[in-house]
Amino acid sequence: MTNRMNRREFLETSGKTALGVGLGVVAARAMVTPARAQAVAVGANDKIRIGCIGMGGMGMGDMNGFMGQPEVEVIAVCDVDSNFLARASDAVDKKYGRKPKAVKDFREVLDMKEVDAVMIATPDHWHALPFILACEAGKDVFCEKPISHDIVEGQAMVGAAKYHKRVSQINTWQRSVGFFRQAIDFVKTGGMGKVHVCRAWVNGPGGLGKNPIKPPPANLDWDFWCGPAPKNPYHDTYHPGMWRLYYDYGTGMSGDWGVHMIDIILLGMQAEHPLEISAVGGKMFCAQDDDRDSPDTMMCVYKFPDWVMNWEIKCGGEGLDGSKVGHGAEFIGEKGKLIVDREGLKWSPYGDNPGPEGAGVDQGHDAGNRWANADHIGDFLRNMKARGKCASDIESMYYTTTTCHLSNLSYQAGRSIKWDGKNGVVIGDRKAMQCRAYQRDYRKPWKLPKYKDWNA
Repeated sequence: MTNRMNRREFLETSGKTALGVGLGVVAARAMVTPARAQAVAVGANDKIRIGCIGMGGMGMGDMNGFMGQPEVEVIAVCDVDSNFLARASDAVDKKYGRKPKAVKDFREVLDMKEVDAVMIATPDHWHALPFILACEAGKDVFCEKPISHDIVEGQAMVGAAKYHKRVSQINTWQRSVGFFRQAIDFVKTGGMGKVHVCRAWVNGPGGLGKNPIKPPPANLDWDFWCGPAPKNPYHDTYHPGMWRLYYDYGTGMSGDWGVHMIDIILLGMQAEHPLEISAVGGKMFCAQDDDRDSPDTMMCVYKFPDWVMNWEIKCGGEGLDGSKVGHGAEFIGEKGKLIVDREGLKWSPYGDNPGPEGAGVDQGHDAGNRWANADHIGDFLRNMKARGKCASDIESMYYTTTTCHLSNLSYQAGRSIKWDGKNGVVIGDRKAMQCRAYQRDYRKPWKLPKYKDWNA
């Protein structure tokens, strides 16, 4: 293998397509002190009007999912990449026979009283502000994962959604897939006996090489793409897609894929907070001077009260225990081992212990039907009308996302850390909380609104 992975290989490996970001072109007016907006009320038979922020690959996919729902009408699209913006506008025109409002500043979408909810599909460093300001504007929110770029942002997002009583759905859509729910329920109900060891993994991309600094393309507003994050000199690996591998804008493979696979472990084990976290790794597959600064190889051990979890990032090859796909979650119990990935379930019993229905030693779910019962967007729309809690609401996803951030935090700090989950702080290590995975100062003029009662 070579140490360089091109854009196509990265996108195939990560299971994503390139993302854009819908941001503003005027100075921020994000306020430190929140103010309640008039909440949007959606009747049982009303059309739900959606504004879409961030029109890259995931944004287009999410928007098409919303437009496939008969009760939805997309009325606004937003992106700082004019090419992405035009593509999204054309898609809406093709669907409805009329152009949506197309803007560069996401706050123009939030100012639209007729918008009931927003879809946010921006890079990680641009999730918190649109989410919080949407809550303050009285909009419900469907947001891409991970919820935040760092732990403190996530706390503010939870606080905003609670304070303004907004319905939220994070696009960790595995929670809405039948066989993932089946695996979670099997573990929760004791089908495996006691479980003391769990594992989750992803096979991530390798290196990006050394890339020349150049002027941003004319179609991209680079200053506002960077937004509250540092404004680094531009090169082509940032946009579109590769920003995931840079800690200034993304959260590495822990944020990109841990929020899917670690999430399944936490749900099955009914856990929220690890007690101790120890991560080691580095750039071991790619060259040491490669442009990426997140590790291509990592082992992280999480200690919970009576069980441990290993999170693994590596390059190339199959998954653990012969899994044929590059991601998965495994529970190791008294009665057997259960692997769940996007191909289905694999049960390896100790003796004759029965596993989940439809899961054999070498049997996964039929590829043509395994997503048939997933309705993640529908779950969001129903809960908008009922004012209920979605399958992946912001508070529950805070716990998973924070667990993922903690692997980055231990790695960035260069040592093991102890975690006080109730208060959201590292125990006895203030210096660790200066790392980017915990918090960072926003680039002016942007400000992160403060919500202190996130854990109330």
